[in-house]
Amino acid sequence: MPTPHARHGTCYPAAARETTLDSRAESSSFYFWSKPIVSKPGPDRVILAVAVPSPLKRVFDYLPGRDAPEEGWVAGVRVRIPFGRRSVIGVVIEVRSHSDVPLDRLRDIEALIDRSPLPADWLWLCRFAARYYQHSLGETINGAMPALLRQGRPLAARSQARWFMTASGRTPDDALTRAPRQAELLAAIAQHPRGLVAPAISALGFNRTQLNALRDKGLIDCREESVAAPVSDRPSGTLAEPTLPLNREQAGVLAELHQDLDRFRVSLLHGVTGSGKTEVYLQLIEAVLDRGRQALVLVPEIGLTPQTLSRFRKRFNAPVIALHSGLNDNERLDSWEAARSGRAAVLIGTRSAVFTPLASPGVIIVDEEHDGSFKQQDSLRYHARDLAIVRAQHDGVPIVLGSATPSLESLARARDGHYRHLRLNTRAGNAAPAALSLVDLRGKPQRGGLGPQALTAIREHLEAGRQVLVFVNRRGFAPTLTCHQCGWLAECPQCDARMTLHRDPHRLICHHCEQQRGVPDACPKCGSADLRPQGAGTERAEEALQEAFSDTRIMRIDRDSTRRRDAMEQTLAEIRQGTSCLLVGTQMLAKGHHFPHVTLVVVVNADGGLYSADFRALEHSAQLLTQVAGRAGRAQHPGRVLIQTLHPEDPSLRLLVEEGYDALAEELLTERRLAGLPPFRFMALMRGESARMEAVIELFTRAGDAMRAWLNERGLAVHCLGPVPAPMERRQNRYHAQLLLSADRRSALHEASAWLDEWMMQQADARRLRYSIDIDPQEMY
Repeated sequence: MPTPHARHGTCYPAAARETTLDSRAESSSFYFWSKPIVSKPGPDRVILAVAVPSPLKRVFDYLPGRDAPEEGWVAGVRVRIPFGRRSVIGVVIEVRSHSDVPLDRLRDIEALIDRSPLPADWLWLCRFAARYYQHSLGETINGAMPALLRQGRPLAARSQARWFMTASGRTPDDALTRAPRQAELLAAIAQHPRGLVAPAISALGFNRTQLNALRDKGLIDCREESVAAPVSDRPSGTLAEPTLPLNREQAGVLAELHQDLDRFRVSLLHGVTGSGKTEVYLQLIEAVLDRGRQALVLVPEIGLTPQTLSRFRKRFNAPVIALHSGLNDNERLDSWEAARSGRAAVLIGTRSAVFTPLASPGVIIVDEEHDGSFKQQDSLRYHARDLAIVRAQHDGVPIVLGSATPSLESLARARDGHYRHLRLNTRAGNAAPAALSLVDLRGKPQRGGLGPQALTAIREHLEAGRQVLVFVNRRGFAPTLTCHQCGWLAECPQCDARMTLHRDPHRLICHHCEQQRGVPDACPKCGSADLRPQGAGTERAEEALQEAFSDTRIMRIDRDSTRRRDAMEQTLAEIRQGTSCLLVGTQMLAKGHHFPHVTLVVVVNADGGLYSADFRALEHSAQLLTQVAGRAGRAQHPGRVLIQTLHPEDPSLRLLVEEGYDALAEELLTERRLAGLPPFRFMALMRGESARMEAVIELFTRAGDAMRAWLNERGLAVHCLGPVPAPMERRQNRYHAQLLLSADRRSALHEASAWLDEWMMQQADARRLRYSIDIDPQEMY
């Protein structure tokens, strides 16, 4: 295979060695390249194989400069290198004594950034992810680092001064008789045995002059500490507040988890909503911290991070830090470095936090493990839950996957004995599960998507001083706008999708490409002024509820209403005060939130996921309905859930309501096994897009033919299906098609995927379109 290095001047690929693309294989190179004449320098020659942030799936050889790390060249050191006409930050992957490229054609690195390498286990995880998900190693490493490290910032934590009282300060005698402000400052610091940070001192009205005066008198002193993991003001010990009592089920589950604190094991904690899974996590982490080790907790959404962070910080007398997209670049680097150095005891983060290094890992917890947010849908298409399991195995620590509605993949692994299956069937505090019932909407009048039965129930619960949650899994005012005369629909000019009508701002917006346009006064097709919104979004439901319950506080929670930083956290804090109110929201409200005063949940439309081309749609819809139903009746008052539908006789919907998610999941697993679908087969999906559908279909047809010929030649049991247009064929004026690979063995699928990727890289017309390979795809869009 030709080596495409010409476009990058004198940067050349490192020597390649044939590797087995099995999930456990280890190698410093992952692809197959032809080998030019090998130069053989002396044994003391150092050649640096560097991963560069480039889509090219190989590393590049460089010569070291004059500067060298303290302990010599090792893998994991960041360097600044010339790459084509640019200067970029790369990471040394391997140090070798030979190169497949003549030495006089290798370039020197420009600068050494790190005196010591990035953690070896972090680098291992990046290399595994690049290999498993068929992605560029350089781009994988680049994406796994905080932005400031990608830009060449030294790996050092920001610090702040903490002022504390000295032994002399406890008996100042007459030293402050004529300095009342200094005496007040000393008294303020005395109230905090572990000291006060400079910003807190400034907030109290004191200045630097007064601090320096006290220090000159020997009454106070200061020390530098990390901003992300400051010294706690609390007394010593693991706990800052006592643990909550466990019921018999929780105690049994915790006892089993304690048995595996020193080894790798996957435990699926399958607990109904409100069963107290978080308390089990907290007490498990307590045992881990007592051993001097760290915990990593992954949550699916940024909206869950503040409440989880607050609860964990109240419980533990140890630094608990967060890592998510809501932090700025400095905050992300502070958290990353605090975890790497071991100063942070607990790290709570969203999907990308799985790549954060820990100095002494002790346990990994993935909360709401079923959630689709753990799957990255662009660039490196990794699944954080699956990478967390791989990381736990490599680190030799236990991992807990928690959910009230486990994914079918996890249930199948538990049923086969690969995961330990732990159950919590009782709600904490003996709260009764909410009663579910279907509401037939056929032929019924609706206001904002709400039928008369739902409106009556809402009024009853509000009059009783309770809170009500109205779940509408569609933001905006209405899913589309239509002409009542000719049937015209407001369609996106760039996508095969309808534009959503919004009231604030009053616009038509495509939720796929964000195209916007004004709302027409008359039908563009027939000129009729009879334009009507079809369906209900959160804005329309909010408007209808304001008309029906004008004296009630209504809070809408969706992506539009929570754009401002901390808006979600402030709204949730108001909800938890317990005053009677109406909550209107999307799935942002369905996941993991504890609303003790909500006693009624109304699902406006339960039919969205029942009929879809995606075989996972029913599983995801059932999980979402079960999760949102779990928000009702979590305290002393019983809960009720009304599920509105136009298909009350649908067998899957009835099974979910009458027997629960577990029964439906068992039926879906049986169907998947018979149909040969995941989790009983493995899949890879190659997606392509172009400005012309003919271009992507023609290339993918040739790719499919070449793939099938190669599979027949190799005798690999891999099915190649397609190409076919994507379910949404046109998005942003680009046309999309797919080619699907499936196999019974993961290793066969990876070998075929790697070959297909290499074949595509050789095609000149592949450079004129975009394509990607998604291993273990979660959405068939």
